[in-house]
Amino acid sequence: MIRSATPSDVDSLLAFWLVAGEGTDRRDDPAKVHALIERDPEALLVYELDSAVVGTVIAGWDGWRAHLYRLAVAPEARRKGIARQLIAAAEERFKAFGAFRVDAMVLHGNTDAHPAWAATGYTPQQEWGRWIKHL
Repeated sequence: MIRSATPSDVDSLLAFWLVAGEGTDRRDDPAKVHALIERDPEALLVYELDSAVVGTVIAGWDGWRAHLYRLAVAPEARRKGIARQLIAAAEERFKAFGAFRVDAMVLHGNTDAHPAWAATGYTPQQEWGRWIKHL
């Protein structure tokens, strides 16, 4: 079952991302996850199986662009179509807003995730790079 996250999910989601996430240098802040849910209650999608979180994706819409972040599936639940279903649900959300293109944040080194993105029609955009600055 796919549903939107609620404030009561935040602690379990943070723990889930430690196990299922890519292991980047992000510092997860419960207050920021709560703020996301408060600002856009339908942005953080959760896939539950037998009452346990086994997948997530953040489907962020800024009013102009559609962005996917934090696609994560529990290691024991991978290769069962969960990522595909989460991506499809996010895309439906974006279509309702009138979005015509979606970008997904995927680490170059997260090669385990690349086949899932490719299987759902996503390709790396060679002509663009992401520039960041840590604050």
